Amino acid sequence: MSKQTEFPPLNPLHVFEVASRVMSFTKAAAELNVTQSAVSRQISTLEGAINVKLFKRGREGISLTESGEAYRKEIGPAFSRILWATNEIREHRLSDPLRLRVYSSFAARWLIPKLPAFKEMHPNIDFRMNTAVQPVDFSRDSVDMAIQFGNGQWPDVSCKKIMGDDIQPVCSPKLYEAVGGIDTVEDLKKVQLISARLRSKDWKDWMEDRRITGFDPNFMEFPSSHLAYQAAGAGLGVAIGQLQLVEDDIRDGKLMLLFDKPLSRDLGYYAMWPSELSLGQKMRVFLNWICNVAKN
Repeated sequence: MSKQTEFPPLNPLHVFEVASRVMSFTKAAAELNVTQSAVSRQISTLEGAINVKLFKRGREGISLTESGEAYRKEIGPAFSRILWATNEIREHRLSDPLRLRVYSSFAARWLIPKLPAFKEMHPNIDFRMNTAVQPVDFSRDSVDMAIQFGNGQWPDVSCKKIMGDDIQPVCSPKLYEAVGGIDTVEDLKKVQLISARLRSKDWKDWMEDRRITGFDPNFMEFPSSHLAYQAAGAGLGVAIGQLQLVEDDIRDGKLMLLFDKPLSRDLGYYAMWPSELSLGQKMRVFLNWICNVAKN
């Protein structure tokens, strides 16, 4: 039966590997981004743990003891293999698609039209996108990053706000002309109002902000904002639009803004990822890009 021994402390072992490779505590400190005294302490900790003297210290510097040299020859290749394996898995991860989870309306009306510009800038980053309205669960869902709507308060995730939430009624120019203008609350009562089931509070919040009372409309409801905006563009009625998601339709003349100003709420779209993980390279590139595009 082989003899079982206690595993040496890993951080001091790593410091020894570096110091024995460069044969200098000063150079090892620079490589590890620590102080020289910290390197010396870690070496002493390792020597104490294994009860073996690894370095001889003198005025002209350090040198390995016979035991230290034997130890270096054994653990050096092991650390090289760890480094090689780490680089291999990182390279493999970089070649994988960036797995995104977004709302379908956000994807269709804002993100996808802008992705060709991203692909032109970063042709080596591919996407695997799925859509869902349920809150993401990174322990269960196979995604790297999600984009969700809310107040930015979610447990166990890190997040960054991409854009705010500005809402304002919109309709097609043809409907506006057909009814002789929609400029007052009384005008709104003459047309069909359109709502999205997943954003059912939009009209209520907008009316409360404008102190509109005594108005209980019968909404034409659609399952998503995307379909609600399409219905408004087809002239079926007036929808409450999230400005960032209807900007293309307004620019192209399919929709027009009604009333004088939007309502800005304390909500928005957030990019989110597991709090216990740091952002990978692809995620950082995508996050920087999407935040910059949203500002412009």
